[in-house]
Amino acid sequence: MNVRTCLAIVLAAGEGTRMRSAKAKVLHAIAGQSMLAHVLQTVRAADAGDVAVVVGPDSQAVTDEVKRVVPDASIFIQRERRGTAHAVLAAKDALVKGADDILIVFGDTPLVRPQTLKAFRDTLARGAGIVIAGFRPADPTGYGRLVQENGKLVAIREEKDASAAERAITLCNGGLMGLSGMHALSLLEQIGDTNAKKEFYLTDAVALAHQAGLPSEVIEIGEDEVLGVDNRTKLARGEAMMQDKLRAAAMENGATLVAPETVYFAADTKIGSDVTIEPFVVFGPGVTIGDKAVIRAFSHLEGATVGEGATVGPYARLRPGTKLGKGAKIGNFVETKAASIEDGAKINHLSYVGDARVGEKANVGAGTITCNYDGAKKHHTDIGKGAFIGSNSALVAPVKIGDGAYVGTGSVITDDVPANALAIARGRQAIKEGWALTLKPAKNKSDKG
Repeated sequence: MNVRTCLAIVLAAGEGTRMRSAKAKVLHAIAGQSMLAHVLQTVRAADAGDVAVVVGPDSQAVTDEVKRVVPDASIFIQRERRGTAHAVLAAKDALVKGADDILIVFGDTPLVRPQTLKAFRDTLARGAGIVIAGFRPADPTGYGRLVQENGKLVAIREEKDASAAERAITLCNGGLMGLSGMHALSLLEQIGDTNAKKEFYLTDAVALAHQAGLPSEVIEIGEDEVLGVDNRTKLARGEAMMQDKLRAAAMENGATLVAPETVYFAADTKIGSDVTIEPFVVFGPGVTIGDKAVIRAFSHLEGATVGEGATVGPYARLRPGTKLGKGAKIGNFVETKAASIEDGAKINHLSYVGDARVGEKANVGAGTITCNYDGAKKHHTDIGKGAFIGSNSALVAPVKIGDGAYVGTGSVITDDVPANALAIARGRQAIKEGWALTLKPAKNKSDKG
């Protein structure tokens, strides 16, 4: 079977100027991960065997993000900003290696779908020299226009260079481009800078292809998919669009969202079937929710795994490293971190449990805290199977509470507690009969004064 090879070139050299940020534009996050990560994952999902990323000078943070997401990607530097074709040719060493399909995408378009890039590849496989993404915005002002003759794409005209008739065209350039690997380099190297901005426009490749008798095709897609995020307003718009997609996918896959518009997912949130998510829940990166779990209102989860049938919240915070077993319960105003809460265990109220194991069916009472940090190091607390921790207790790590052990309410536990033992660590209650009466004369005098 003949498998077509593919090179994806991701242009990520943009600065954060319009973002009013010291951070590179493509590193701003949508749904818990950078826009660049979204794009890199999309090109991988479109079966791009090789990935080349063009960055600007002094872009180590961007390079680090590329290597985190796609470790085998090649990095190329565009030292001068002289247009999109100039940026693509910065990756000339990747182009000359040869690939059947060349995909060119932008690092600030996080809503691009793998299906669209696969459609580009299918069109190239049928003999197209160039494939362009076209869309019809409500207001085409500022966009390049797709110029067609007899139903064939013959040019893309940037608005500054367009005639009045060309500006009347409503089909606009979405930026995404596919090139036949056989012709890509020769087309790119012919592009000149004879335009109003004196830059090398990637879009000029279409006119060059037409002159050479190479067919150019348009795949029309929705405006949302090619949203280019270059300011904070568009960042918020992109976030809203992404959240709508993630919410719809969660419900399609069998989760109940009581008030979908109030729930915020990360791009990598994994949700099982028959899960119920109440209003105003926020998922940070790295969360997995098992079947039939319930996440109650106003909870925040990040880097956590919630087991089948477990309950979280309301008003709970699960921090990274939290693992809830089957049927476990985390109640209101409970915070956990790096904690394994085993099957059927309960932490129902007003507690902090960090760097700890809570054994199967153990019960942690209200107001309990694991004192895990001594000012220099973190220490572990181990609570055994079926143990009962009385309310308002402090477990000073490192410490171990044995299986079936009891800790008396209000205790400060600094030593290990054997299995099935009772530990009480608090001052004895003293009663002084009539003491309150001795206070009243002084109180009355104070009131009169």
